[in-house]
Parts: sequence; C-alpha cells; structure tokens
Amino acid sequence: MASQDQEHFRDSIGTINDAGKRAWVYPKKPVGKLYEYRKLVSYALLLFLFGAPFVHINGNQFLMFNVLERRFNIFGFPFWPQDFHLFVMMMIIGVVFVVLFTVAFGRIFCGWICPQTIFMEMVFRRIEYWIDGDRGKQISLNTMPWNAEKIRKRVLKWSVFFVISFLIANVFLAYLIGSERLLQYIIDGPANHVSTLISLLIFTGVFYFVFAWFREQVCIIVCPYGRLQGVLLDTKSIVVAYDYKRGEKEAGRAKFKKTEDREATGKGDCIDCFQCVNVCPTGIDIRNGTQLECVNCTACIDACNQMMEAVNLPRDLIRYASEENIEKKTKFQFTPRLKGYTAVLIILIGVLSGMLFLRNDVEANVLRLPGQLYEHKAEDIISNVYTFKLINKTTRTIEDVHFELISHSGSIKLVSQERLEVPAQGLAEGTLFIEVKSADLEGEKEKLKIGVYSGERLIETTGTIFLGPRSYK
Repeated sequence: MASQDQEHFRDSIGTINDAGKRAWVYPKKPVGKLYEYRKLVSYALLLFLFGAPFVHINGNQFLMFNVLERRFNIFGFPFWPQDFHLFVMMMIIGVVFVVLFTVAFGRIFCGWICPQTIFMEMVFRRIEYWIDGDRGKQISLNTMPWNAEKIRKRVLKWSVFFVISFLIANVFLAYLIGSERLLQYIIDGPANHVSTLISLLIFTGVFYFVFAWFREQVCIIVCPYGRLQGVLLDTKSIVVAYDYKRGEKEAGRAKFKKTEDREATGKGDCIDCFQCVNVCPTGIDIRNGTQLECVNCTACIDACNQMMEAVNLPRDLIRYASEENIEKKTKFQFTPRLKGYTAVLIILIGVLSGMLFLRNDVEANVLRLPGQLYEHKAEDIISNVYTFKLINKTTRTIEDVHFELISHSGSIKLVSQERLEVPAQGLAEGTLFIEVKSADLEGEKEKLKIGVYSGERLIETTGTIFLGPRSYK
C-alpha cells in the first residue's frame, strides 16, 4: 500500500489539478551555470534558425523546404523530387541519431535543442519575466483584479508575443517559399499578396496560441518524443536524476536546521525546499524519479545546487546520472545496445555518402511516346519517337546539350532543334527520334543506352526501350 501511495503521482500530470482543470505553471526564473550554458546554446541555435534562410551558397538557399514546388535545399545542395530517396535516407539517419542519443542521454534534446523549448524558455518566458516579474509576482498579478497595472502589463505582453509570433511565422515562410521571394512579397506590399498574408496570419495565430497559452502542454501531451523515451530509456541511460540514496538516507528528507547534525539523525541531504519543483517548467517533482514530463532542461539542477551551497552541503544532489549510477555507483558504459545503434548509424551514413557521391547534376528521362509504333525508313532503318525531360539541379545554365547513342550505332534527332540548353535549376523537355539499323537489332524490344552531352562532355546517361519488327533478330 505504501508503494502505491508513493507512485500516485503517475496517475495524473502536474499541470492538471484535482478538479481536472488546467493548473497553470509559474516556474521560477532559473539561475545557475547550466542555465547560462543553455542560453549560449539557445541563442546560437536561434541565430542559425533566423539566419539560415538568408544565407546562399553557390546561388542556393542554405536551407529551404519548398513543399509546394517540391524543391529542397539542404546545406546549400538542391534536391528535387527525383532525389526523394536521398531525403528519405537523411530522415532515417536523423531518426536513428535521435534514438541513439536518447538511449545514451535521455531527453536531453528536448531541454537543449528543441525549438519549442528554446522559444518558450529563452524567448517568451524571459519576456514574461521582464514584464510580469518572477514566479511570485506572476501569481500575484494573475490573482489581482483587473486594474490599470494588470491591463497595461497584459496588453504589453500579449502585443510583444504577437509581434514575435509574426516574426517567427515570416522566418518559417522563408524556409517554405525562399527568402528572396519573401523579401519580394514584403517590397510588393501585403495588398498584392493577400492569400500569403492570410496564411501568414494563420501561422502567427498558431505560434501565438502555443507560446502564450498551450505552452508546456506541447511537451506533455502533443509531442510523441516524450512517449518514445519510455521505450528507449533504460537503467543505463543518463538523465536528469535525483540522488535518492543521498537525498533520503535512513530518515528521509527534512527541512534544514542550522543547529542540527543531519549525519547523526540519519536525515538525507534533501532539505525539502521545493526549489526544484518551483523552477520546473512542466510542474513536476524530479524527486519522484524519471517522468515523461521531464524535458531535461537542468533548471532543477541549478536550483538544487544553489540551495546546497547555501546550507553548506555537497552539490549535485540532482545531476546528470543514470539509475545504475545512483543505485550502484556504476559509470557510463557503451552497452551492446548503443553499439548496435551506432553500427546502424554508421552504415546508413556510409550509404548516404555513396548516394550523394554518385548523384549527378542532371537528371535525364527518355520515354517512348505512348500509343506510337516503330516506323520503317529507307535503307532498313527503324525509327521510334520519344519524349525527353532534362532537369538541371545546378545554379548554372547547361549549354550545347545533345544526345548520342552509346550502346548501338544509330542517330538521335531532336524535333525543331539540334542543340538545346537547360536553364539553371530548371528543366528542358521536348521530342526526339531515335533511328537504328534493323541489322543491329536482336529482338523486338531492345534496351538502348543514351548519353547526354554538353559539348564534348558526358554529363548523364540514361536508358530506354526501342521497338522493332519481330522478324529482325
């Protein structure tokens, strides 16, 4: 029965009260070394997030995910629908990496790298501390009646939140349609792009809703990664953990008394100050053990260390540690499970590297015109008609493009032109005839290999099927 009482916290989440209503979280502003490190990491990532769409390499946007036009730029390299297999491979590698990282270090991604946490804790929450004050002042402001001070602070905070949400929506739009097009839309004015403005306001509303009201519920309820960690974590995973061996000891935790010898009384080092709870952005008590709501933000570590120093007790009562490290004092080990995930990750990276190395700058497709049969010409020549499509994945125009047969002797003739050019990051398409002597055909369906040349340089090879009469072998 006692064990069940100790586990009752798992029956509900910290942001829901006994009446089943939302229990608003007012976390105390963190102070400490880890929080300063998190600020540095967060501001570097924010700089990257806001700057990446406006950086161009060889004419390509550094990062762009234009789903509507099916154009993607990753680290300055353009990817087209024909490169979808590469994009899928990158996504798989990303998932395996996150799984490996979670098995080793728990939900550290959520606390240090996740955009939701960075925006919430390092942007919106800090603005809230600046306008409303720390935990105590926020609670007082929420409970006071609507007066001039409350209205002023609420309007100011909500206005700033909306402006930042609008800015974030613009940056995300730059990732979707490209920064150059976004800047052109701004120059043209909203009246000339009403549909884009409406979409922008919808996204602004979504961001505002998430960061002004929904907040930590995204991590607790919506995000599937929190549920995933319950499957991936084990007793060897390093997480933000409370050292219950040291904190509880024989007599359990108790309030601090200056004249008391805690060692003699058998009381643990935890002085039950609740600072770790007050500072938690998801409203949990880390002393209850690993919980799905914990995002490993380290705020409780800084708060606990500050209190331990104040009462002259050793630091790191709450720290990065595995369950086995706390219980058995074992050090971190590179387990067979981690080795397996690492091996899979290395293999996938190797495969992706090979695929990228073999990727051509030009994609060529030559297809027989549907419904058309072969045609006899003079001197026993068989002719087939085809459509072609050339996709230029580079930022330069490819000139003097023509086709030549590689596998057979014969000729390729373009309809209406002899040579063509493929525009930068564009395509060229048209119709061509392939003519082969009947004596060179071994069957009614022959596989041809075609070379695509720019001047004298071979830039791509492709294949197609050539039809001939059954009598020729």
